[in-house]
Amino acid sequence: MRVKPIRKAELLATLPAEWPGIDLRDRIREATVASGRRVVVLDDDPTGTQTVHSLPVVTGWEPETLVAAWDESETAFYVLTNSRRYPLEEAAAMNRHIARNLAQVTRERNVEPVVVSRSDSTLRGHYPGEVSALRGALEAELGIGYDGIVVVPFFLEGGRFTINDVHWVQEGEWLTPAAQTEFAQDPTFGYRHSDLREWVAEKTRGEVEAEAVVSVGLEAVREGGSDAITDLLSRVAGRRVVVVNAATYRDLEVFVWGMMQAERQGKRFLFRSAASFVKVRGGVPDRGLLRYSELYPMGREDEIGGLTVAGSYVQRTTEQLNQVLKQDGMLGVELHVVQVLADKRHPNGEGRAREISRVLERIGEGLRHGRDVVLYTTRELVVPAGAPQLSVAQQVSGALVEIVRRLSLAPSYLIAKGGITSSDVATDGLGVRKAQVLGQIVPGVPVLRLGPESKYPGLPYVVFPGNVGGPDALVRTVQILRGAEVS
Repeated sequence: MRVKPIRKAELLATLPAEWPGIDLRDRIREATVASGRRVVVLDDDPTGTQTVHSLPVVTGWEPETLVAAWDESETAFYVLTNSRRYPLEEAAAMNRHIARNLAQVTRERNVEPVVVSRSDSTLRGHYPGEVSALRGALEAELGIGYDGIVVVPFFLEGGRFTINDVHWVQEGEWLTPAAQTEFAQDPTFGYRHSDLREWVAEKTRGEVEAEAVVSVGLEAVREGGSDAITDLLSRVAGRRVVVVNAATYRDLEVFVWGMMQAERQGKRFLFRSAASFVKVRGGVPDRGLLRYSELYPMGREDEIGGLTVAGSYVQRTTEQLNQVLKQDGMLGVELHVVQVLADKRHPNGEGRAREISRVLERIGEGLRHGRDVVLYTTRELVVPAGAPQLSVAQQVSGALVEIVRRLSLAPSYLIAKGGITSSDVATDGLGVRKAQVLGQIVPGVPVLRLGPESKYPGLPYVVFPGNVGGPDALVRTVQILRGAEVS
C-alpha cells in the first residue's frame, strides 16, 4: 500500500515518549576509547562529515595512511572513497582493497575495527554491493563472521527519519516517504520503496526477502530501552539485515548502547548508515555552529573574493543558487555542460577547452576585484542519448576540477556544492590528502580545514551537500564566510 505524506507533528504525536535516563553519549565514547577500537568510516562522498567535528579525514588508504589516522583519533576517522561516482565494479574493488589494508593495520593492534559504510541519507548509493565487498574481505582477512548488517539512514539535521520502518524526508512541516521524492528518481541509484524492509529486498533483487529483515522498532527503543535492543540483537545471526527506526538522537543513542552490549557478548555487526549514526557510535559530543572568528582566527584578506562551485543539479540546489545569485556583489558564472561534452563529437576537445578557458577568465577577474563568485553547471540534467549518467557526471566534474586546479588566485573561501563535486574538487583539484573536520557552518553542512599538502593549506573548505538546507542555506553560509554573522 502506498504511504501518503503526513505532517511531521502528527506522525511524531503517535510515538511513545523517549526512553528516559542518563545521557549515553559519554558512556559510548568512554567504552569505545577503553576498547581500543576505532570507528572507521568509508565515506562515499565528503558529506558524511556533516554531523561531527574534530575528526581526521584522509583521502588515501595505504596502510601507513590508515595507521596515522588511527593513531591520531581517539574514537573515529573518515576515509574518503568518493565511491558513488564510480560504477559498482570499481566501487566494490575499492572497498575490498581498503578492507584488506585496514585488516593489516588492525591485526597489528590485535583489535577489530568498527566499520561503517557511510552513504546518502536518501538511500542512494551502491547498496548492497559495497557492503558485500567489505564484508567478504574483512571476514576473510580477520577470520571472523558478521552476525548482522545494520542499516541506519536516520539523519536529523537533514530531516530524514525512519518511523514504522518507512524512511521519511522532511519538506517544510511535511514528511514525505523517500521513494516519492526526487532523490528516488536518481538515474543511477533510483528505487521504488520507502519501507526499508522492502527497499532491502528491492536492492538485493530478492536475495533478502522483506520478511527476513529484522526491524528495530521505536516501540522497542522507547519502551524497552537498551536492554531490549541487546536482547533483540543477541538473536541476530547469519549476516541478517537489521533496519533501525529513529526519530531523535536519543533513539539512536539507546540503540547504539544496547548494540554495544550485544557486541560485548560476542556479536559482530557491519554498518550502512547516514551521518548521524557516526556521531553517536563515535561518541562525538555536540557543539554549536561555526562562527567567522573560528574559521578565520587571524582575520580574512577581503581584497580577494570567495568561490562557490556547484555541480549538484537537484532542485534544492537550484533554489539555493537562485537565492545566492541575488546577493550584492555576487558574480554568477555558468559552465555550459553541452560545451563540456562537446569533445565527444570533436576528438580534439576544442569546445571543452574553450569553455574552461572562458570560465577561468571570468572567475579570475571576479576574484581579483573582490567579488564572491558562484560557478554553477547548467541547471537541467544533460545526458546525451546512449551516454551513462555516471559517465556524464564524471566529465562535468572533471571540468570543474580542472578549473579549480588551474586557478591562479587563491579564493578567501571555497564552497563545493554536491557530494561528487566536493570530493573531486578536494582530491583532484586541491590535492587534499588529509583534512580536519572543524564542525558545521549551518546544520548538516561541514567545514574542513585543508592540510599542508593541499593547493591552499589551511583554507576553510565547505562541503555543501546538494540535498541539504532550505532555500536560504547557501546565502547564510556565504554571509558567515563574509563575516556578516547571522542569528
